[in-house]
Amino acid sequence: METRELRYFVAVAEELHFGRAAQRLGIAQPPLSRAIQQLERRLGVKLLERTNRTVTLTEAGSVLLREGRAALDAVDAAERRTRRAALAATGQPGLVLVTKAGASSELLSKLLDAYAAEPGAVTVDVHLCGIGEQERLLRDGRADVALLHRPFDSTVGFDTEDLRTEGQVAVLPAGHPLARRAGLRMDDVTALPDLPLPRWPGPDGTYPDGPGPQVRDHTQLLQLVGLGRAAAVLPDSCRAHLNADLAAVPVLDAPTVTTVIAWPPHSRSRALAGLVRAATLL
Repeated sequence: METRELRYFVAVAEELHFGRAAQRLGIAQPPLSRAIQQLERRLGVKLLERTNRTVTLTEAGSVLLREGRAALDAVDAAERRTRRAALAATGQPGLVLVTKAGASSELLSKLLDAYAAEPGAVTVDVHLCGIGEQERLLRDGRADVALLHRPFDSTVGFDTEDLRTEGQVAVLPAGHPLARRAGLRMDDVTALPDLPLPRWPGPDGTYPDGPGPQVRDHTQLLQLVGLGRAAAVLPDSCRAHLNADLAAVPVLDAPTVTTVIAWPPHSRSRALAGLVRAATLL
């Protein structure tokens, strides 16, 4: 299969409408229809069910949509990494590090200071992301390295080194009755009718159903907690960023959170190797 055919098919499969897919691709509809038909003939399977009014995916089409997206993402990532390697070869070897906004700030500061003291250290461009974005940026080649947090972020397909493991705390308005407790359990936090837990976006950017507010990052979340609109369960290190109007109470049965440094397994960057080495020595 050609990447052009895959892009055509993914557009049709996502739009489920040949006219909209053609407009999205910037081509006429007849050649798009012919390309999909040719792809089906070559594969020997039916990818789409077509009527005068609807277009739906077959089981085979659903598989190709999933695999096609992954293949196109890999092609785009290869292109970006190739361009970044070319920049490095011309004397612009900076690294791009991504992490969640408001998370691991103290650890990140120590890492950047430690790496800057290393011989041959290069510029590290830090991008602070919304929830879940850093993993996607690392996978698609827009970042060289990321700080991820298990079990919330997937590290499948990356090389990683564990940096820190910590418990979690319930973040509550300072005046809330539970804020005076020495410890809580997850059931105590999830049962609060006046302080629902937040809803974070999934990998596709959509929010799950539920009563809690939709949040994009920790800064927004902490403001909502301070306003008495939500509660949160966060890694213990968040205490360093809490104002006087917030309280943190250990959640005794919450899963531990491990901060890891992650990078693509095929990387041969000496600068990246130096950054990882500095991270593991913290």
